Amino acid sequence: MNRNIYRYTFDANIPHQEIEDSLLLAVMAAESLHGRSPVRLDASFYLDTRRRICVVDSTTEIGQAIARIFNGFLTSEFGEAAFKVERVAEAETTTPEQRKMKGTRKHK
Repeated sequence: MNRNIYRYTFDANIPHQEIEDSLLLAVMAAESLHGRSPVRLDASFYLDTRRRICVVDSTTEIGQAIARIFNGFLTSEFGEAAFKVERVAEAETTTPEQRKMKGTRKHK
């Protein structure tokens, strides 16, 4: 099965704590829309603050919501030029952990 995966890459001037906070707020917003249990079951993302990347699996409606909300928060707070987002194939994700994304939340 091909997954719709978005990879976000961040400029060095964005504090890593702000990236993590924006992602967690996006997850909380998705919980408000869909409920806590569905988000826990269907959300899948990976954040590596050291490498300044975030990957969100948007295969599900919940994943799409998280990706859209996260993108909106980042754009609003830092501007479109401060990060890059691209759709990638599962095989193109940057670490083996990202290829194992199956309903779990992972971040470093």
